Amino acid sequence: MRGFLLPDCVHLALGRLEAAGHSAYLVGGCVRDTLMGRRPHDFDLCTSATPEQVKQALAGERFLDTGLRHGTVTLLPVDGGPIEITTYRVEGSYSDARHPDGVRFVQDIRFDLSRRDFTVNAMAYSPTRGLVDPFGGRRDLRAGLLRCVGVPAKRFEEDALRILRGLRLAAETGFALEEDTAAAMRQKSHTLLHLAPERVFSELNRLLLARYVGRVLRQGHDVLSEVLPELEPMVGFDQHNYHHLYDIYEHTVRVVESVPPTPSLRWAALFHDVGKPETFTLDEHKVGHFYGHPKASEALAAKRMRELYAPGELQRSVAFLVRQHDVPFGEEERQVRRRLSNWGEQRCRELLVLKKADCIGQGTHPDYLRWYKETERQLNSILAEKQPLTVRDLCLNGYDLQFLGLSDAEIGRMQRWLMSIVIEDPSLNQVDTLRDLVIERMEEAHA
Repeated sequence: MRGFLLPDCVHLALGRLEAAGHSAYLVGGCVRDTLMGRRPHDFDLCTSATPEQVKQALAGERFLDTGLRHGTVTLLPVDGGPIEITTYRVEGSYSDARHPDGVRFVQDIRFDLSRRDFTVNAMAYSPTRGLVDPFGGRRDLRAGLLRCVGVPAKRFEEDALRILRGLRLAAETGFALEEDTAAAMRQKSHTLLHLAPERVFSELNRLLLARYVGRVLRQGHDVLSEVLPELEPMVGFDQHNYHHLYDIYEHTVRVVESVPPTPSLRWAALFHDVGKPETFTLDEHKVGHFYGHPKASEALAAKRMRELYAPGELQRSVAFLVRQHDVPFGEEERQVRRRLSNWGEQRCRELLVLKKADCIGQGTHPDYLRWYKETERQLNSILAEKQPLTVRDLCLNGYDLQFLGLSDAEIGRMQRWLMSIVIEDPSLNQVDTLRDLVIERMEEAHA
């Protein structure tokens, strides 16, 4: 079949398994992605051979015993990425709604495919045997449809993570959820609460970074609210404010769609207004206000990301962006310099991106974008001119201050004072000028 251009290490594994008398196929995402014209990131194999027989057929190769109970070993070829090789199997019950209590090895690939989640993932390909597609996966690929293999509710009872995986796959591919599959996701969404937080975060993170994230956030908010309960109060919440054309949730989705697909920006966009429902007030003119919502949003975001065991640096970045998303940069260059000095370039650039997206998501005053473009121009100019932003940029360093007679503790205080002056007027960052300022301040302190 055209389109299946396999790395040499995959050809080697398939060929040696077949030569040893076993059948072997590519399965899962690599088959799906190849049929969609995409380049697979990794390759998984399924075979009639047991793990011991796999190692015999591929004698001399390196392996990791990653899942012997479930028939999986991982081949570590010298010329490619790791390849998971799993024995054809059927599974028993799932008492923990995540892992099968036991597996039984079988000899027919079709039985193995019948246990998989979605039809587009239940296809197998062999260079010698061709495509095996017992559940219409290729047809659903052409139709852009995500459909469960077998009875959807049963599939999700077996493994609740399949619900999030389905939403994530829809966000990555743009596929629609088949009607019964979508209904079963909603029916079984409460089982998501039994999943390990790390697994939930991993799927949500990939979903947020996906191309069609907005579509899934709009259509799947009731399912996602099981693991992100902060979302549901925003849905349909009228802001009663002329600055906003959309309700809180639709505004949020539009902001998510408008920022680049990086974890810090996508998570910050999702959480930046979650505190609005609890801070909403209506004045005598029936205009809505959300005083203190950045602080409330930051608290909710921090709690949720902590409970999802998100990486520490991501938690800190999201907390900063949510907390500061409503704080003005200022219109003067000295104010932008102060922000750069306090926050650093990366934080400032991310915050500007979020602010622009927030403006776009309001849908009312696109002309406000010119303010942020002007701020960005000032920021770029400051950095291009290498204007002083930290104490390391001062023309007078710690040794110079020590030579003038300052103690270690006094040096730190003096550097901070000099920095505040130079931020206001970078032209003062000259050795003689700074020395005169220090001597004058020391004389005043002595007097």
